[in-house]
Amino acid sequence: MTALVDEGRRPSVGRMAHALLNGRADVMEKAAIRSSGTLRRHTTMRKQALGIVAVLVLAAAPAFAATATSNLAVSANIANNCTISTTPVAFGAYDPIGTNAATPLDAGGTVSIACTKGSATTIALDLGSNPSGGVRRMNDGSGNFLSYEAYQPPNNTPGSACSYSSPTVWGTAGANLFTPAVAPSKASRTYNVCGEVAAGQDLPSGTYNDTVVATVNF
Repeated sequence: MTALVDEGRRPSVGRMAHALLNGRADVMEKAAIRSSGTLRRHTTMRKQALGIVAVLVLAAAPAFAATATSNLAVSANIANNCTISTTPVAFGAYDPIGTNAATPLDAGGTVSIACTKGSATTIALDLGSNPSGGVRRMNDGSGNFLSYEAYQPPNNTPGSACSYSSPTVWGTAGANLFTPAVAPSKASRTYNVCGEVAAGQDLPSGTYNDTVVATVNF
């Protein structure tokens, strides 16, 4: 009889499971409440910190009540300048017996200048390394000289072709200086040097050379 009563007082498995579930739910609810409180505290602290930073930034920014101005001078200078370059007058073969017995040998070289815009210039060619009086000469290195001349182009338009009809000798002074137009820009301009070896010269075979100095005055 006692055994039956004790058996009847023992809780059922269902009631035990229900109690466990209710207990776990209580624990989870309390944890959620604690977590929510922590989150609210963190949010509140973050807002407070941002507010403090904003106040500090505003306090650090100066308040300008007025302005003052002054002119800053800026300057530069451009001086006239030029460069000059040349290409050679290469006459090639001179035949004193045949072709050039009565006909001069002509050939052209060039002088190029690049100058500051607006520059007025002249270009000079000296008499070379072997002149005789006012005559230019090439030397074969053995005491033989082949006479030649360098003439200006017919006008001062860049690239004008040579003309050997009453040409002007290209020299270093007066009318023999070549005068280009005032530089329209800094772009390079090229002028022909009109070379001519006089016909009928009586000389031995060999290689004849000379060096002429070209100068731009500005």
